[in-house]
Amino acid sequence: MSHVSSSHFLSVWRCDLRAMLAILVIQCLIASTNAGTTHAQDAGTKILVADTTTAPAPPTSEAKTDTALLEQTGEIAAGEASTDSQSSNDPLREMQTSAMENQSAAWGHWGDQANKYSAWKEHSNRLVPLYTFGMTLDSLREPGSLYADDARLEERYGYMPQSTSNPNALYHDQTDVYQLQQLAVAQGKKHIILMIFDGMDWQTTRNAAIYRNQADLYDSGRGRGLAFQDYRGTVTDYTFIVSSPGLGGAEFDVDSQLVVSSNQDSMGGFDPKLAGPLPWHERMSSYPIGGDRALPHSVTDSAASAASMMSGIKTYNGSINCKVDGTQAEPIGRCLQEQGFAIGAVSSVPVSHATPASTYANNVSRKDYQDLSRDLVGLPSSAHRKNPLPGADVVIGSGWGEMADKPKLQGNNFLPGNEYLHESDLKKLEERGDYVIAKRTSGVRGSELLREAAHTAAQSHKRLLGFFGSKGGHLPFATADGNYNPTMDAYGIENYSQADLAENPTLADMTDAALQVLSAPQQNQTANANKELDAGPRPFWLLVECGDVDWANHANNLDSSIGAVYSGEDAFKTVVRWVESNDAWEDTVVFVTSDHGHYFHLDDPQAIADAAALSSTNKVSE
Repeated sequence: MSHVSSSHFLSVWRCDLRAMLAILVIQCLIASTNAGTTHAQDAGTKILVADTTTAPAPPTSEAKTDTALLEQTGEIAAGEASTDSQSSNDPLREMQTSAMENQSAAWGHWGDQANKYSAWKEHSNRLVPLYTFGMTLDSLREPGSLYADDARLEERYGYMPQSTSNPNALYHDQTDVYQLQQLAVAQGKKHIILMIFDGMDWQTTRNAAIYRNQADLYDSGRGRGLAFQDYRGTVTDYTFIVSSPGLGGAEFDVDSQLVVSSNQDSMGGFDPKLAGPLPWHERMSSYPIGGDRALPHSVTDSAASAASMMSGIKTYNGSINCKVDGTQAEPIGRCLQEQGFAIGAVSSVPVSHATPASTYANNVSRKDYQDLSRDLVGLPSSAHRKNPLPGADVVIGSGWGEMADKPKLQGNNFLPGNEYLHESDLKKLEERGDYVIAKRTSGVRGSELLREAAHTAAQSHKRLLGFFGSKGGHLPFATADGNYNPTMDAYGIENYSQADLAENPTLADMTDAALQVLSAPQQNQTANANKELDAGPRPFWLLVECGDVDWANHANNLDSSIGAVYSGEDAFKTVVRWVESNDAWEDTVVFVTSDHGHYFHLDDPQAIADAAALSSTNKVSE
């Protein structure tokens, strides 16, 4: 893996004349250093170079089981709790705070109003990136984009989307991610890993790369500076995909699991003339956020987009693997489980949110959280009452401690208590005995708790369930400098206790635990001495969702958005280390993509570069 090293600047941020002069000097130096920088290649170009250099693995922390001791030694997760002193030394944090307070920033804004910083908190129809490792995208390029083929386009959507046909289309569709996974299996791949950075468009990756590089090194193409942009340890490729749903919504009955009617007035599509044929050709308008009255193409949600990638269908917003007529589609996780693959789902946000739920479950509504969890762990649900699903082999996510008394949009079988994974369902799993269960526990380091549970599950040939989180139902949000001190955004300010940081694993920890359990030899493999056995890891399919990106972008928090990309990047590095340590690239395919975009516009890239260079709290460039 390519490793970009940068100097660590120890300047202190001061809003006086001396600081302003220092900024100007640094800008001049950076501009001089980067003169003649070659921009990255255009979309759709595969890279076949092999470079097996990888970043070193993070040190394994010594196990400790007392939160007070963790506080004393300073060994709190991977970062630190929020402090006032950090803010004064963290320019990007100050930029975000000032922008929210003044609702104006010369360097960027969220939405289609250039004079207002926080004007749009929802998704967009921007093209999103798709990176592949261990596989090229020739299978997409040879027949060409379905957006250039009217017959295929109409077949995929179920109708001909307005102003969407483009004979020159270089981009593809989210349903193609499903087809690629099926192709990987047909080619004999044994390990399929789908990483979804929820809400991460090309613009979001560029923001994170600028902060990492402390410079604006590209304005088109794949980019560089992030691990999934730079890694060359196997064949790698990339393109961009459309995330448009089939329909904007539907009316349904959660209890009967029926779609009553669909919203035929809110349909999908992608107009490259209004949105831009490639991300760096975008022009700001209301079209990508569904605001063009002449052509109001629906903007996807995470459920419809996940169904595209998991089941290969265009459906309505809010659907968990249900077609527009309510018919259930079989997601790839269940399909491969029937073929002997172990199945896992990992997420930094609630365990039964749309993306992790779509790996395995069916439901007419993404909000039926408790039932979605029941599908994930093999308990009877409203969608599978008499014949519950077998359950996934690894389920690790957040939502711990999130209590609700009323069902909101859940069905009549809702139980007061944890709204994502109910306590009574956990008890049933404990009695059933096939899952090793790791829950956030007071005074116990979350990474160590999960590591030990994964080891036990792998050694005893059991499944693994991990349930963690802080207030709000997610893992603590990392910020761009590597700390855990989010500042003001559209939803306020999140503060974490030392216990929140110590008692939760990171997404990388979750990914490592999942890989350990999913790849462990099956019991019948080790028991049957008369059979010739494959000595390598067993076949598996794994979803890893970095949900923090979406939550930060919804909140219009650039600082947390960049930090979330880095959290997902750490999970990607964990995947790469596993593949390399098992010499498994021949049998492995990794897809890194997003389910949809947001709508941040960066007007002054140098502002982010300077903020990284001047930060005295920046850990990401050390």
